Parts: sequence; structure tokens; C-alpha cells
Amino acid sequence: MSATTDTQAIASTARPTTGEFWPTARRHLIRYARNDFAPTIIERAAGSHVFDSEGRAILDFTSGQMSALLGHCHPAIVECVSRSIATLDHLFSWMLSRPVVDLAAALAATLPSTLSKVMLLSTGGESNEAAIRMAKLYTGRHEIVAFDQSYHGVTHASVAATYSMARTGYGPVAPGNIIIPTPNAYRPLFERDGRHDWRAELDFAFTMADRQSVGSLAAFIAEPILSTGGIIEPPPGYFAALKQKCAERDMLLIFDEAQTGLCRTGDWYGFERDGVVPDILTLSKTLGAGLPVAAVITSDEIEEVCHERGFYFGTTHVSDPLAAAVGLTVVNVLAQNAFDQTARRLGDRLRGGLLELQARHEQIGDVRGRGLLQGIELVTDRATKQPAGEFGADVIRTCLDLGLHLNIVQFPGSSSIFRMAPPLTTTEEELDRGLDILDQALTTVARRG
Repeated sequence: MSATTDTQAIASTARPTTGEFWPTARRHLIRYARNDFAPTIIERAAGSHVFDSEGRAILDFTSGQMSALLGHCHPAIVECVSRSIATLDHLFSWMLSRPVVDLAAALAATLPSTLSKVMLLSTGGESNEAAIRMAKLYTGRHEIVAFDQSYHGVTHASVAATYSMARTGYGPVAPGNIIIPTPNAYRPLFERDGRHDWRAELDFAFTMADRQSVGSLAAFIAEPILSTGGIIEPPPGYFAALKQKCAERDMLLIFDEAQTGLCRTGDWYGFERDGVVPDILTLSKTLGAGLPVAAVITSDEIEEVCHERGFYFGTTHVSDPLAAAVGLTVVNVLAQNAFDQTARRLGDRLRGGLLELQARHEQIGDVRGRGLLQGIELVTDRATKQPAGEFGADVIRTCLDLGLHLNIVQFPGSSSIFRMAPPLTTTEEELDRGLDILDQALTTVARRG
């Protein structure tokens, strides 16, 4: 077959009809998770909605993959991409452009003064990879501690510090990874007088970490709110105590704010609630508002020591100008519109609606989260906290049928946990409609028995 014929053949099959879409997808796509693809073809997206091939509007309570912080196709992002792609898209990795320097300065201006040095990358896993690499080089040690419901990525070091997903079948991970219990107030491991005794739990956790360690503790990596792990928010005071544990062992503290960073929780950064500043901060999902942009941010001292010791993380897309221009647009839009306050206000409305649903639906065992990152945990029995199992999956399917997309987290030993992260541009009316659909779905599935 000639090159011309090849091109014609490719063009003729590039856009399958609706009837051919799913057979073509099954024939050619690698399935990258155990759960199936959503049973609808998405044709376009705008604001808080995605639209399928039948023209149906679906309210998006996940902001894409928890990333479209400003909604889909925000005009400022569209203008930025259109302009930047035509003028400055990609450069040799050691060439600098104004968008890269401007974004680094803009991010530093939103942070405590100790976080002043920035590296721009593409994905959250990549940024965590770089952060862990820096922590190991700076400390001269190699052990990384993380929560047992953590999620930090799927690349070498980031997946080794991830425990919310199964590891079976992939062989050994990077050596030196240590696990401690996630402080989950709804399912506490330590209780005193009927309350979560997180201090005793943390003391026990580090006693065990010290026993596992070979004397080479480098860093602790944590999400301020464990999202994939089930919207688990450590209690107030926990991170200050954790920071002290790290300081006692000369460990660094890395905060992975892929989902909590940049106003989503009602503050610019999730760590602000606790007044604890990390040694290294990573950003990703929200920084690109749906496009692949990530950052690693650290102190002058850590950057200087790592540079002197030969730190290298020269990827193909480090310091890409197009990505940086998008990130800068996101930061500017957030600042100009005080979206931290918006997230706080809308988050209070969303949480109030979820608590009202909890009062009427026995299957909602817990409501948790902060700002516009909220979750509910479904159980079959509130007293025993028995996991809801198929009930939750059925609710998710029913919500999609009714025009609402939610994400469900299910892992062994826990219940069905719904993650909700609507765009910060979502209206009150859209929030209320989403809550109404969730209410209808819970009622419908419960009646089916």
C-alpha cells in the first residue's frame, strides 16, 4: 500500500460514526484502569458541563480529572492557548522565556517567603518524582514515608509512595518506602473516650516508622486532603505535629497539592489551614486548569544545595513556554477574581446541601472535605459502617443517567466514597441542581432495594 493510500485509509477511519465508536475503542485502546470507560461519548465541554453525542448536558462535579479549576474552555485559557500556540509553544529545555519566569514569580508571590524557587513540569506524578529526587539528594538519605491511603502518581518514586492502589503484579518498587496509618476520624485506629486519638496514632505511627527505617529517613510526602484515598482530611493540629516529627528526624516535609492547591479548599493552598509550611510543595492539576502543567517549589537553601550536588531533572517539557503561559493565566484569573473566597462560599453551600442529604438518607455515613473538594461516604449501616458496595456504584450510574457526573472511590476495607470537585466557576444554581440529582439518585436506588 502506498503512502498516499495509507493516508487516505487513516483519514477515512479517523472519526468513527457513533455506531462504530465503541467497537473501534475496544479494538484499539489500552484499558488503563479496572473500571470501565463512562458509557457516553463526549463531544464538547463548556463551563460546568460536558456534552455527549446525543446533545445531553452533563453537570461535571469532577472538573474533568479534578483539574478544570476554572471550568471547561474558560475564555481566558482559550485566548491564552490560541495566542501562545501561534507565537511560542516549545523550546529546548535550557532556553528560558518570559512566561516561565513570570509564572515562577507569580507563584512565589502567593506563597510564604521560604518557598521561592520554582521548576515547571507537566504532570503531578512528574512533579512528585522531582520533589522526592530533590529530598533524597538534599538529605543524602533515601527513605520516604507516606500515608496508607496516599496517591502521588504512577511513575517510579511517586508510585512507590502511593498506597491507595493495588501493587500486585508489578514487581519491586523503589526501595526505602515506609507506610503509616492515615488519620481518618470516621474510621479511627486509635480512640479515647469515643473520639479519634490522633496524637496517640501519630506517636505509634512514627514508632513503627523508626523500626522500619534503616537510618536513612529523607522525607514525608502528604496531601493536605487525601483525595483518591477518600477525601480524608487530617484533623486540625495533625500536620503541625507531623512537621515536628519530621524535624526531630531531620526529614523534609513534601506537600502534594495537586488537588488542594490554588484556591480549591477556600484558601490558596491546603496547608494554610494548619499554618505549616512544607519544605517542598508540588502543584499540578489545578495549575493548568485542565491542561498539563505542574510545578515543584522549594526554598533557596534546598535549591542551592541540590544544585551544588548536581541535581538533574531535564525533561523534554521542563520550562515549556505554552504550559507556563497557561499556568500564569490561571494564577492571574484566580487572584483577580478572589476565587479563594468564592470556593469558600460555594463550598459552604455544597457542604450544607450534603449534610441536609445525610439527614434524609441513612446510606450517607459521613460528609467531609473543605471548600470545593467534598466527599460523602456511603454505608449500609451507620452503626457498623458496613461498606455500601454495589449501592454506591448504582448511585453513580443513576446520577450519570440523570445528568450528573461524580467520581466514586472504592478500595478494600472501605466504603463507597463520592468525590466532588466542581469548578470554581460553578454557579449556586448548578450546585443546587447537582445536589437535587444526587438526592433523586439516592432515593431511586434505595427504592430498588
